[in-house]
Amino acid sequence: MKVFKSADPAWFYLHVACQSSAYVVGVAGWATGIKLGSDSPGITHNPHRTIGIILFCFGTLQVFALLLRPNKNHKYRLYWNIYHHSIGYSVIILSIVNIFEGFDILNPEDKWERIYIGILIFLGAMATLLEAFTWYVVIRRKKTNKHPLAMNGANGHGQGV
Repeated sequence: MKVFKSADPAWFYLHVACQSSAYVVGVAGWATGIKLGSDSPGITHNPHRTIGIILFCFGTLQVFALLLRPNKNHKYRLYWNIYHHSIGYSVIILSIVNIFEGFDILNPEDKWERIYIGILIFLGAMATLLEAFTWYVVIRRKKTNKHPLAMNGANGHGQGV
């Protein structure tokens, strides 16, 4: 939605709402893991625990990054965007890995792992389609803005479509 000017700032508030709820769910999962760990002395699941701690730290960094977000035209915004996207995609990847680690610990019926994989495939396909559409819109706009016939106004200065 970000590429559509008419969706600004609605897409941003939708993003914040989704990510805030995900953070709350993640903190609840992290707290549950700490409680289960303290109730199970002598039993450790180091990879799952370590990834969980990293996820909590990354999620908290993302929340604080919102407070430090520079304006759209600020000279450091590019670096903030790189940071924000890198941490965000790392959280997604680590979350997927950690859920598989949890499956190994709990050893549920195979159908639950297959259902999870199906959900991942569906979400991955949707994300790929939406990303491709976004790039299509962005590239099309760039071509339209460079086209000499895309001029508007009496002074001949073009305004992009």
